[in-house]
Amino acid sequence: GGDPLGLRSGRIAKVGCLVLPGPGGFEQFVHNEAVTVKIITVAPRQRLSLQRHTQRDEFWQVIDGPADVEVAGHTNTVATGGRAWVPRGSTHRLGNPGTATVRVLEIAFGHFDEDDIERLVDDYDRASDAQAPAAAPVSGGSP
Repeated sequence: GGDPLGLRSGRIAKVGCLVLPGPGGFEQFVHNEAVTVKIITVAPRQRLSLQRHTQRDEFWQVIDGPADVEVAGHTNTVATGGRAWVPRGSTHRLGNPGTATVRVLEIAFGHFDEDDIERLVDDYDRASDAQAPAAAPVSGGSP
C-alpha cells in the first residue's frame, strides 16, 4: 500500500517538471542544483547489490526497461519511463528480469562519494567489509 517507490512524493514532483514551449517540450529534472548524474546499466537476468548510503538521495528513471526496483524492502517491476525515489539511508537495488540490457537514469542529490556505499547483499562478493569475511593476506610478489 501507500507509495513504496516514492512515485507520488513531493520530491518527485519537483524533480520532473514538464515544460511544453510551443510544438515541442522538455522535462526538467533539476534547476541550478549540485547533483551527480549517471546512466546505470544492468545486464540481462542480473541485479546490482542491495545497498544503502547516508549522504545522498537518488531519483531513478527507467530509460530501457522493465527494471526490478527495490526500495526499503518493496520490489516493483517498473516499465520504461517509470520512476522511483530512493531516500538516503534506505536499502535499494536494481535488477533486470528481461533479456535485453536495462538502462536507468540516476540523479543523486547530496554529497556523492562511491565510498559511501554499504553493500548488504552482493551476487559478486563485493559486500562491505563489515558484512564480508576478511580476505586472506597475500604473501610475496607485487600486486
